[in-house]
Amino acid sequence: MTISGKLLRDAVISGANNIANQKQAVDELNVFPVPDGDTGTNMSMTIGNAVGELKNTPDIASAGEVAKKAASAMLRGARGNSGVILSLIFRGLSKGLSGKETANAADISAAMKLGVDAAYKSVMKPTEGTILTVAREAYENTAELTDLEPDEFLGKYIEQAKISLEKTPELLPALKKAGVVDAGGKGFIVILEGMYAVISGGSMIRSEDETKPSAPAAVAAAAEEIKFAYCTEFIVKKNSTKEATALRAYLETIGDCVVVVDDDEIIKVHVHSNNPGKAVEEGLKYGELTKIKIENMREQHNNVIKADAAAQKNKKLPVKPEKDTGFVAVAAGAGIEALFKDLGVDNVVRGGQTMNPSTEDILEAVEQTPAQNVFVLPNNKNIIMAAEQAVKLADRNVCVLQTRTIPQGISAMMNYDPNSDFVGNRAAMTEAIDHVASGQITFAVRDSEYDGHKIKQGEILAMDNGKIVFTEKDLKKALVKLTKRLVTSQSSYITVLYGSDVADEDANDAFEALRSKISDDIDIVLVNGGQPVYYYIISVE
Repeated sequence: MTISGKLLRDAVISGANNIANQKQAVDELNVFPVPDGDTGTNMSMTIGNAVGELKNTPDIASAGEVAKKAASAMLRGARGNSGVILSLIFRGLSKGLSGKETANAADISAAMKLGVDAAYKSVMKPTEGTILTVAREAYENTAELTDLEPDEFLGKYIEQAKISLEKTPELLPALKKAGVVDAGGKGFIVILEGMYAVISGGSMIRSEDETKPSAPAAVAAAAEEIKFAYCTEFIVKKNSTKEATALRAYLETIGDCVVVVDDDEIIKVHVHSNNPGKAVEEGLKYGELTKIKIENMREQHNNVIKADAAAQKNKKLPVKPEKDTGFVAVAAGAGIEALFKDLGVDNVVRGGQTMNPSTEDILEAVEQTPAQNVFVLPNNKNIIMAAEQAVKLADRNVCVLQTRTIPQGISAMMNYDPNSDFVGNRAAMTEAIDHVASGQITFAVRDSEYDGHKIKQGEILAMDNGKIVFTEKDLKKALVKLTKRLVTSQSSYITVLYGSDVADEDANDAFEALRSKISDDIDIVLVNGGQPVYYYIISVE
């Protein structure tokens, strides 16, 4: 047995559907109680970006062609660190299968090695106990099993990945304290399990959120006319002793993509056919029907084609450079966006905590910046890797400054000198990042313990340069206490940005309380940032 292009295509779509179905569970593995548990979402959106490309890939495509399409789409759609690492693993798959019509276990193993190597190289300081460890150890512990059939090999790879995942709390104390395994590693396994469902001879996992044609039908529709036009779903509330297997057998005579799942009380039914009435009528023989849904897949497919054509037509072309230097910043909140614009940023990509933009989002902003050299300010540690992937795709020189917070981004812009050259500004702006202290005040999304702090859901969290330093119940007190902590004898300027969840009156009241506690030698400014997630963002320089 070898893995054909068609089989690989369906497997990747199945993997994408599996992580889409389980993304919330993966998100909830996030160690930190702050509202940023988006690992599963980022991984789902990354691989999900490849699904559209793959649905339009014909059955005759080679394994190499399918892997290349998936990797290219995932690179552009990569979101967050976990999404970027996932895209790099699939880029390794693409390189390993390049030029191959089909793939055997040895091909898959070699490709995984390429992906692991690329992922490790992309991270400045790789942390063990993460998706990196899970992917590497799974490869290392199956490298001698390449004489197996591909499905058997993938099964063994997943087994080893699970063993590695269970050990991640021993490598990262924060995981152990929280009583969870690494979210990125778990998401990786969920995707592999979705792929294995197809490669092992089973059926493709269907996305629970999908309202378009199911994946197998959508793929077929891209290459040829849809054989069965109607997707029919319903639930039977049993009032009969008849076996559900008989219902399944009947449905298979009138259509395809039949799914019949039953328990003691209900039967869940899904089928593609040209006569949905027959399916409904047969279901009534087993009990009362509820949640009936019938969709015309030909109509949906035509709408998808029209939407894709419209998107291509409206796609922005890169603008020609008209100046030497330009800027792209990632930010959320009308006030913060306006502040960056005032400081000279050409394009703001909306995003930040809990809403990481993709590599393609950042790339488009770069190419819409009319400059030969473009500085990118990610302003969030989980966006830096996605921004760095855009460097390789851009048609102009791009430098990603390592800004991990909004205050660092603001400080970098304030230290730009239009009379200096690119190299000089890169050095000055990078140095400025290290001279600003950043504070954030947000809330706990769940009960937890972090770094010795017992935290209850809903409590106010104060963070000093990304690290939780104390909790509070009073927002005003939290602002004063955290700002005083950030101030040193060298401080001369404080900017307080208040978010969308803080009323103007409350912000002004807290600001006055802060002003009374800070030396008159330090200038303090209050700005309506309008940012989500954070009640306050504090910059101290």
